[in-house]
Amino acid sequence: MGSVSLKIGDGTARFRRASFCSSAVNILMLFSVITTNLFALYAFTSSPKDHQAHLVHNPHKNISLISEHVSLILREIASSQKKLARMEKELLGYETMDISRPNIASELKLFLQHHQLPLGKDSRTGITEMVASVGHSCEKSPDLLSQYMVYKISGPCPDDWSLGQKLILRGCEPLPRRRCFAKSVPKVGLYRFPVSLWKPVSEKILTWSGLGCKNFECLNKKKLSRDCVGCFNITSGYETQKFVTVRGRNDFLIDDVLALASGGIRIGFDISGGSGTFAARMAERNVTVITNTLNVDAPFSEFIAARGLFPLYLSLDHRFPFYDNVFDLIHASSGLDGGDKPEKLEFLMFDIDRILRAGGLFWLDNFYCANDVKKTALTRLIERFGYKKLKWVVGEKVDTAGSGKSEVYLSAVLQKPARV
Repeated sequence: MGSVSLKIGDGTARFRRASFCSSAVNILMLFSVITTNLFALYAFTSSPKDHQAHLVHNPHKNISLISEHVSLILREIASSQKKLARMEKELLGYETMDISRPNIASELKLFLQHHQLPLGKDSRTGITEMVASVGHSCEKSPDLLSQYMVYKISGPCPDDWSLGQKLILRGCEPLPRRRCFAKSVPKVGLYRFPVSLWKPVSEKILTWSGLGCKNFECLNKKKLSRDCVGCFNITSGYETQKFVTVRGRNDFLIDDVLALASGGIRIGFDISGGSGTFAARMAERNVTVITNTLNVDAPFSEFIAARGLFPLYLSLDHRFPFYDNVFDLIHASSGLDGGDKPEKLEFLMFDIDRILRAGGLFWLDNFYCANDVKKTALTRLIERFGYKKLKWVVGEKVDTAGSGKSEVYLSAVLQKPARV
């Protein structure tokens, strides 16, 4: 019907199972066509005999009458198609992208097309076709998405990573795959692990296009976030002291937190982990940590990878691409803040709970409480999960890199209960 459904998912290609909804739509379409044809048959055969004789002697009127009936049938079919399209949207629960629009890139049209399995229906899964997966909110930015999909096939990709990130920040995630070669930056001068954890990273191996700063000196002078002030300086300064020394009562030592774990800590997930220092400290203790980050105002992902750590390029609006109950530890700080939408934080907290195993630790590290209302709302939300409070500290710190005012922060170590 001139459109291709956007399938929401965590990969870039998914399979759609033959469903009751699609069968119902096909049956309705067939019923509509049969009904309109029966109506036409009735119209042509129910005329009185004298009227039929009159039509024989007036062929022009006869043709006109036939044309009117054909037009009526076509209008009925078009109306039925529109009704079925609305029903499909209601059944699927989301809108569809109209790829018949002239400004849609040809590569995007090709990517979004449904592809039938070459051997037909799979007998084990019921899968009949492969459907491309892109974010639901991509529909809101069709022009940017088309711009992103304009490139030379098998040629170099445009230097447009910032455009892709802009789409991600608008909820267009995952992005569609592309048939071009990403720009390669020679990664010379990398150190072996674990020496790489605290060795300076060369500016030449990072991508600076689309960023305001073009070197580390500029980055280390900026307050990139509440958790990243001078965070690219991993040879001197406070970044080398984080998690191993304390500056206030809200700061917990990493060894003290690990001692609280039952069953040991093997793998963890750091949400909005800055330049990867938490993962580096955990790596020194033989714990593997994945660091979630985007390249907002700085080349976070490449920097983390250069340290020999695992960056996950993902926004917090995306469902975490992990199975349930897999992590021993989840670490988060002020990057967890959902802004003025408490339901956004609630969805995020439920996803965190999903991937954290029973008995695992959720370390909320210096979460900024803008006011008492936000602190109370967060406290009540956490209490809904029934976590055991192993550590809970609310204290004030001076924002030395910003306003200079005293601000309220919450730090906590919480243990997930076993639920039946």
